[in-house]
Amino acid sequence: MKRDRVYLSKAKNFPGQDGMTQRLLAVLESSFDGIFLTDSHACPIWCNHSYEVISGLRAQDVLGIPMQKLVEEGIISRSSTLMALDRQCAVTIEQTFTTGKHAVVTSTPIFDADDQICMVVTNVRDISELISLQESLDKERRLAARYEQEIAIIREQLMSTPQFIAEDPATLNLLRIVGRAALLDTVVLIQGETGVGKEYIATYIHQRSPRKGKSFIPVNCGAIPENLAESELFGYERGAFTGANREGKAGLFEVADGGTIFLDEVGELPLATQTKLLRVLQERKLTRVGGSKPIPINVRVIAATNRDLQDCVEKGTFREDLYYRLSVFPVWVPPLRERKLDILKLAKSVIQELNQTYRQEKFLSAGAEAALLQYAWPGNVRELRNVMERAFIMSDAKSIQAEELAIVENGTLRSPRTISPPMVLSR
Repeated sequence: MKRDRVYLSKAKNFPGQDGMTQRLLAVLESSFDGIFLTDSHACPIWCNHSYEVISGLRAQDVLGIPMQKLVEEGIISRSSTLMALDRQCAVTIEQTFTTGKHAVVTSTPIFDADDQICMVVTNVRDISELISLQESLDKERRLAARYEQEIAIIREQLMSTPQFIAEDPATLNLLRIVGRAALLDTVVLIQGETGVGKEYIATYIHQRSPRKGKSFIPVNCGAIPENLAESELFGYERGAFTGANREGKAGLFEVADGGTIFLDEVGELPLATQTKLLRVLQERKLTRVGGSKPIPINVRVIAATNRDLQDCVEKGTFREDLYYRLSVFPVWVPPLRERKLDILKLAKSVIQELNQTYRQEKFLSAGAEAALLQYAWPGNVRELRNVMERAFIMSDAKSIQAEELAIVENGTLRSPRTISPPMVLSR
């Protein structure tokens, strides 16, 4: 509460006008707590500015009016002063004023030399902010408890699905978020760097959705030739173009009917195909190339990109309306360098797979584990798998060493140790 500077002044309706009284009043007036004084008959004789601010009452509305009357007229809800006079001791209550402020009110009786109450001093402390903070804290605790419960469920699910590897809190939180989206048919846009595991997230969503028993069709939009993108996605009728199948062909959207289609690298689609994709998303119908009959489809769409689609929209290479249609539920997959706890678990998983495949018993040394954690992994999970497979091949012993990972101390990657080709003697 911001206060102006307090000066010495005479107090109305307060006994005593000497300099000491003025100084004491200046001290009381400077208090951030409300201070309210009554005489021995519970008649208010003085209050400071803070009391007016907290209670919403003006001094002229209460001074000189007995507390009992203020209560009876509903000006205040209850009086700790009356309680203190009745009990002959200090009384503390909680009170809510018309200003909406919550306060702890303590009334303390002051006794004279004859052991008689001569006045009552009431301190009014505004605890509105404390209550607000407590409510916020309680809310955060409830959210944290719910979060921990959801994470525990995810961990339990991951134990039964070993193909999904997640240990870092950032990854577990991402799975918690997309797990909620999985229950609805909302379009999800997965964003992240190359090799970060976007298809992994898309698969996770599908397997926890009501469509988990149906098809999951991944489509690499960047690998489809531009002139075939529309026919591959939406199909074509016979004779639609030169070289077309005589019987026509169902597109990938039709193949995924009832299930999920995953449009990876959706930012690579040509503008003409983007236009038709937008119409399919809006109408839930498609028309094959060379056809005229709309075909109803029931497909959930999950898209992914490593591009900044907003930047693509500004450059005119991606439709703005399609961007907004795809980004109903956007999620960002953190890069591997921000998921340190996932690195070793992923690396050990790859080694375990290779051991089972080739009947080996190789493992990572402590030095190799440290090197893995130091590296920035610009290629993310895909690069990690490649490095582990290469190290598995290059390792002569069961223990894979740091130098066999081709990672140097400063965290930059270098070419793996090469094997010289056999010498060929000329004749």
